[in-house]
Amino acid sequence: MGVRDISTRDEAVWRDLWGQYLAFYEVTLAPDITDQIWARLIDPAALLRGRVAEVDGVLVGFALHHTHLSTWAATPDCYLEDLFLTEAARGHGLGRALLDDLIAICRANGNARLYWHTDEGNTRARALYDSYAPYDGHVRYRLKL
Repeated sequence: MGVRDISTRDEAVWRDLWGQYLAFYEVTLAPDITDQIWARLIDPAALLRGRVAEVDGVLVGFALHHTHLSTWAATPDCYLEDLFLTEAARGHGLGRALLDDLIAICRANGNARLYWHTDEGNTRARALYDSYAPYDGHVRYRLKL
């Protein structure tokens, strides 16, 4: 098992994993949005970054993240926007490996905080996330423009 940066050679498998991720959350995105996400992931100048988990050379998951300035800290925050593992890969420590990897990257980059969201009913992911940080009582609001 390993975690590494996403690369151009991962496109087909990443697109399949992305499709599984969207299906898990029952979301449909226009193909051009997925194309744009992929373009950002492989563009070294883009803010969006991707890490992938692989087992025996096969990609089984990803963590997509980016940094942004904060009014609450002197150094940027890191937002873990998407974390996904295939059903078969869950429960084997790969989610923890992706999170630990991202924590190490954030520390090396001097980020003030790492944060993420998940659906309230995603109990399996929440069990993992709760082992890192307790629920902080914040409620997210999202206004589509």
